[in-house]
Amino acid sequence: MVDNKFTEKDSIDLISQMLQQTKQNMKFGSGNILLYYGYPAVIIAIVVFILCQFSQNGIWSALWFLMFVPSIVIQIKERNNKPKVVTYMDKAINNTWRIVGSLFSLTVVVILIIGAVVGKSNFALMLPLCLLYSGIGISITGIITNVRVLIYTPLIAFVLAIYMLIALTDGDGATVIWHLYFGVSCLAMMVIPGHVLNKKSMEICSKN
Repeated sequence: MVDNKFTEKDSIDLISQMLQQTKQNMKFGSGNILLYYGYPAVIIAIVVFILCQFSQNGIWSALWFLMFVPSIVIQIKERNNKPKVVTYMDKAINNTWRIVGSLFSLTVVVILIIGAVVGKSNFALMLPLCLLYSGIGISITGIITNVRVLIYTPLIAFVLAIYMLIALTDGDGATVIWHLYFGVSCLAMMVIPGHVLNKKSMEICSKN
């Protein structure tokens, strides 16, 4: 019986290979995923802010539900462009974002259920909670892939989300400017990192 010893060096080499393969798989859309969510979020933030500011009607905040559209587009693209090699790290990233996506849906459902019970649905919590969900997902992705820009850019989202939650607990309530805060956060933690990742992907492709 052959005793195959798996040394510490072998473990490090394996992890390095998985990390390298995961980074190479980014060219199949990891950077674009951030852009698919980031740009619509920034555009919707500006549009909702303008409409709510000039009409003085918060009903326009419902346009944020359009953020579920990119997820449909992404699912369609993923079916047609699957990586040839899927590593454990790829699965970890995908599962992370499945959890984040589930939290978005769960939050909407819970707010609607509670609203049906008390007679009024208050979606003011959606903005800060969505910032926290997205920021955590992006930071975890950055940790797994060892891409620092993903780890630190969500910090602005965390700070603004905490500010919003404190304002709500103090009784100040949500304000129209919050929509712009959300847009700025998405610009910082999605759009900019998305372009950085795509640039790195192009460099990887050019070397192969």
